Amino acid sequence: MALQYEAKDFSNLKGMEGFSETLLNNHFTLYQNYVKNTNLVLENLHAMGQEGKAPTPDYAELKRRFGFEWDGMRLHEYYFGNLGGKASLDPNSAPYKRIVQDFGGIEDWKKDFISTGSMRGIGWVILYEDPSNGGLLNCWINEHEVSHLAGATPILVMDVWEHAFLTDYGLNKAAYIETFFKNVNWDEVTKRYK
Repeated sequence: MALQYEAKDFSNLKGMEGFSETLLNNHFTLYQNYVKNTNLVLENLHAMGQEGKAPTPDYAELKRRFGFEWDGMRLHEYYFGNLGGKASLDPNSAPYKRIVQDFGGIEDWKKDFISTGSMRGIGWVILYEDPSNGGLLNCWINEHEVSHLAGATPILVMDVWEHAFLTDYGLNKAAYIETFFKNVNWDEVTKRYK
């Protein structure tokens, strides 16, 4: 029997400033499909393994596809999980202090994060913690499964695929990013920082 995942309920985000219910419902449906497809790929891989079809090109392609579906599921969980906040990042918190240490100040870090999110293309912006030294790095992730920092922990995740903003902001990604920052749940970000 293959592992099975269940979609999490993020309906508490409805009513969040700057995100229409239509946009959120569409985004939740997309996320639920990543969960569904993750389960389907796992089931198919398990069945193919049981049938002795593991050393085939079809099996290999499913193995490659798994990372895309699973990361699509998990990155959306991080993204939705770090939304819904109202307060600023506490200047006495560990992530605030580390951001100042690594970037010179909150505004310098935010400018770099926004610049990363404003790049052309589809993907994700992730503030990662390097577990070896606690350092923080803003990174661009193509697709879902490409460019992750091995072993690093996602602290803050922003979706910059078009589905995250087109419904409400058209091509104005900058306005979406500004709204994203108004809704960051810094308590969740602080919990993620070790």
